[in-house]
Amino acid sequence: MAISVALRRTKGFHEAVCVLNTLQTNASVLEQVRRENVPELQLQAMRSFLHRTGLTVEQLDKLNMIHVTGTKGKGSTCAFTEKILSNYGFRTGFYSSPHLVQVRERIRINGQPISKDLFTKYFWEVYTQLDATKGCHGDRMPAYFRFLTLLAFHVFLQERVDLALIEVGIGGAYDCTNIIRRPWVCGITSLGIDHTSILGDTIEEIAWQKAGIFKPGVPAFSVRQPSGPMQVLQNRAAEIGCFLRVCPELESYETAAGPLGLGLAGHQQRPNASLALQLSRAWLHRYRQHDDTDSAPSVENTLAFQSEAFKPSPVMIKGLQDTEWPGRTQTVRHGPVTYYLDGAHTSGSMQACVQWFREETALEERGHREPVIRVLLFNATGERDCAAMLKLLVPCHFDYVVFCPNITETTPENNPDQQNFNVSLENILTRCLDNQRSWQSLSGPETQQGPPLRIQDPPLVAKPRNHTLVFPCILSALQWISQGRDPLLPAPAERGGSPPPQTQAGVLAQTEPLREAAHISVLITGSLHLVGGALKHLDPSLAG
Repeated sequence: MAISVALRRTKGFHEAVCVLNTLQTNASVLEQVRRENVPELQLQAMRSFLHRTGLTVEQLDKLNMIHVTGTKGKGSTCAFTEKILSNYGFRTGFYSSPHLVQVRERIRINGQPISKDLFTKYFWEVYTQLDATKGCHGDRMPAYFRFLTLLAFHVFLQERVDLALIEVGIGGAYDCTNIIRRPWVCGITSLGIDHTSILGDTIEEIAWQKAGIFKPGVPAFSVRQPSGPMQVLQNRAAEIGCFLRVCPELESYETAAGPLGLGLAGHQQRPNASLALQLSRAWLHRYRQHDDTDSAPSVENTLAFQSEAFKPSPVMIKGLQDTEWPGRTQTVRHGPVTYYLDGAHTSGSMQACVQWFREETALEERGHREPVIRVLLFNATGERDCAAMLKLLVPCHFDYVVFCPNITETTPENNPDQQNFNVSLENILTRCLDNQRSWQSLSGPETQQGPPLRIQDPPLVAKPRNHTLVFPCILSALQWISQGRDPLLPAPAERGGSPPPQTQAGVLAQTEPLREAAHISVLITGSLHLVGGALKHLDPSLAG
């Protein structure tokens, strides 16, 4: 897309995000690219884009990077590691994906998203370079994620960070972040089945892809994995010449003050925290440039072995305690409504989410003698097995189950950070209706539903137990769930327009339990994009 004269003149933050969105791939074109994908050419293309921005791989070597991949827990692990190392006084950079509310969340300095001014400045520096050189390269511009990766490298170099934590996008071997040649240390979080059309159908194939970030002579750490993928990681480490160690259980670390406390809730965060401790310690040893018994051994023996559980420093302990990572096992309380937000989007992460939600709500509900209403707000994207994830959610005993697409409001043009052109509107609406039918089949005959909903229709509800509803956007779903009891969300009637009379009475009759309940517990899960859209309305400070 050519930049208009007016756009060249303004070049503000809003304009930058709108231009960035033009680099998203149209859904139909994206599908064609996937069919014709040649993985080996992806890194070659990324190196070409890097050169066009005026950067070199030699410059990237100076970023003292920590490279992290895995299926679950990459962001949490990086967040723990970033907090620990920033507490030591280092200036940290952190590149992650996806963003929850604003795209600048993906590029962080010292734990905070870069400012709108910095994002705008550096965006136009990189975009202008690429735009000016595209004529000599078949008018090619990098796709959305590639561009943001290039932008992150540019920002970290310009801002002179002491280290950069780089979270892999998808896979590892052919991910565009893997143009990194000399990270200081690599990490692999828990592995599972995800992105099968790109990474393979088995966990062993996925492990091979993830281990592609290993580099010769660079220490690497992994959380405990099943025997099959662990063997793949070991074999890849041996081939590459990388020394691989397995992190101990978090309970094994020695502390004078008892068990280590974590700022992130949920049992699934414990292996992430152990990995973060090992990554931080390895990075510090490299930085301090001294050898001791804890330093990485010779890479002559490349079989994985157990890394020892050391005594964390007070700085490390505080770092783990103070870590925040929005949208992952996050609790937000607004009066009588408590929102439990977790971007779980695989069967493994959903199991952990269910365990966390059940434990947290059990504690919450002990303080209420009157009935507590449980509501699920769910959506999932891509090729994920929604029916399998919904089945895992059945034991939570929800009174209402609500589905909506990852659209924050019905006027998405006002929210460029939330726009996604990689999927069609028809596809996401069909997915919501499919999810609704899946839940109805799982929850038995007591849940019955009228004819399929169109996007413009108000929700139709059935019998007084385990209602299923579909809404056109996240805001309308939250408004209906909260029924005016959340001070940040206006009641449904205040949003303008009324449902048809024949439906209105039915909806109002079924909302009485929500309006009269002592407390409402809402689990929002299935997609980080859904969680981000919800947080935009539940925590206005994130949209500032």
